[in-house]
Amino acid sequence: MELQQMRYVVAVAETNSFTRAAERCLVVQSALSHQIARLEHELGAKLFERTTRRVRLTPAGAAFLPAARQCLEAAERAAAEVAAAVGEVRGRLSVGLIPSVAAVDIPGALREYRQRYPQVRVSLRVGASDDLVEQVKQGTVEVAFLGLPTTARPEGVSYRELARDRLVAVVAPDHPLADEPEIDLRRLSSEVFVDLPAKTAGRAQSDLAFSAAGLTRDVAYEVTNADFLARLVGQGLGVAMLPAAYVAQLGGVTTIEVVDAPARVEYIIWSPGSRTPAATAFLRVLGVPDTEAAS
Repeated sequence: MELQQMRYVVAVAETNSFTRAAERCLVVQSALSHQIARLEHELGAKLFERTTRRVRLTPAGAAFLPAARQCLEAAERAAAEVAAAVGEVRGRLSVGLIPSVAAVDIPGALREYRQRYPQVRVSLRVGASDDLVEQVKQGTVEVAFLGLPTTARPEGVSYRELARDRLVAVVAPDHPLADEPEIDLRRLSSEVFVDLPAKTAGRAQSDLAFSAAGLTRDVAYEVTNADFLARLVGQGLGVAMLPAAYVAQLGGVTTIEVVDAPARVEYIIWSPGSRTPAATAFLRVLGVPDTEAAS
């Protein structure tokens, strides 16, 4: 069994096509098909069902695929560790972030990282804070940026606090409240809201604040993207509460100070266990000392 055969299986599984898999792997289709046939013979089971219209995994193929991916990841990590031992950082880096990160200039950090370590391939995942914590625990994301209420802390991961920021009210420029210098939660509670989905960390910041004040509110629109949330607010479909530092990047809306507003804390998190050289190098670019990254 060879690593190249595993790469071919993964490529076919991800493209559902021997032709597209061969193009991805930069080989002729006959060579790819021959290697997969050899592997199937060695395993004593067919990995794919082939028809004139589609290619799909057999039950044996579905069982083989996760292990094949793990083997390829282990081989890639082994090569990266050897490269790091001789002073070269390469491999892959998976970074997760919430849409409203404001404490770090993510594009700027990635640009600096690419300039220092051009042989590392970086992938980005945007998601909710709670989901990103789980992905770091599982190892599918190596470094992530979160925003949590002041009452919460990331659990099961290493972390560093980046910044604290108060939430402000965000309204359309022609909204009746737009000229107010400041308001309170009670005044806001009578408005229709646009917010993040229920039970997410970003939503909890506002929910907890209104609940603590003994107030309820009407959330008419739930969206997962903070930029789209602001677009809905700009069209007068509702008001929102967002971190002040993030709102400063937006256009087409008006912000109002909220005297009893909740706050959020931005964190950077990473695995408490072993890290790839690529992840350690990224933490270094972000100013996380090696001693802290190794904690």
